Amino acid sequence: MSYLKPALHHPKLPTNTLGLTRRDYEGSISTLCAGCGHDSISAAIIQAVWELSIPPHRVAKLSGIGCSSKTPDYFLGASHGFNSVHGRMPSVLTGANLANRELIYLGVSGDGDSASIGLGQFAHLMRRGVNMTYIVENNGVYGLTKGQFSATSDKGSKAKKGAVNTDEPIDLVALALELGATYVARSFSGDKDQLVPLIKGALMHQGVAFIDCISPCVAFNNHEGSTKSYDYVREHNEAVNRLDVFFERTEITASYAPGDLTEVTQHDGSLLRMRKLHDDHDPTDRVAALNYLARHKAMGEIVTGLLYVDPHPEDLHDHLGTVVTPLNRLEDAALCPGATALEKINAALR
Repeated sequence: MSYLKPALHHPKLPTNTLGLTRRDYEGSISTLCAGCGHDSISAAIIQAVWELSIPPHRVAKLSGIGCSSKTPDYFLGASHGFNSVHGRMPSVLTGANLANRELIYLGVSGDGDSASIGLGQFAHLMRRGVNMTYIVENNGVYGLTKGQFSATSDKGSKAKKGAVNTDEPIDLVALALELGATYVARSFSGDKDQLVPLIKGALMHQGVAFIDCISPCVAFNNHEGSTKSYDYVREHNEAVNRLDVFFERTEITASYAPGDLTEVTQHDGSLLRMRKLHDDHDPTDRVAALNYLARHKAMGEIVTGLLYVDPHPEDLHDHLGTVVTPLNRLEDAALCPGATALEKINAALR
């Protein structure tokens, strides 16, 4: 069940360059548990898209099944939306992206939806380089079915009822790096200052951008012994950098921690500026990112921030050489070129 928000809002709310307020990017009223980290992620998505002045109708948001997959109903109410079956969001989004590359694709999933039933779909989307932002709202638990461990639950973590997990966890960040994602980050739903710029950078990235966002489940995974609780993540958070996204090379007035400055210019002209908190991490080196992640994991730390970005990414359209025009705007002659064209294709395969 969804609950619509009133359309009225204060006339003096700040607007973006499109003249839209933040309220224009909201959706229905959330029905999740009060304090759920997923609602904080929805708020960060709203803030990021509003700050980028993206028209809501240019966004296509897709999801699977689970608490996380309910959240697209709570943001960008004026955008395109599709709620697929469990674990199948990546294939549905891939098809939509191939049919119409003019939309901005945002996939929202959970640790069960992506790391269990949808793991194969997650893997193939990453390696194919579909141009999208993929956000996993990772709480390490099956909230809809009352608190069982998920595939991302850390070994040794304790469930609310006292059971201890004996299985090794799946690290979706490491998988995304291994499989070829060109923008890979991890964040925490309780750190809006970090999460909003990461989402902005992902939305502007021309390739597959993956963000694993730890999002504590207040009902089943926010207790002592959980490694995905608010307290645990705050105590073990190791931020690798601080990120800002902008379109002109103007002076940054935000306050950053001391460290070197790394700049990465993306295809669309947007500039990522990363203030390094650790001199031993190069965010443009995929192998270094994997090593950094493994080294700090062994120390019991949760690495957050932008771990890797490819300054010159390619997406699935580049690999396949597809037409720029969306398929629904092509005429019959282009969609069905005839027997002569088919014979040429068949001859090339003989």
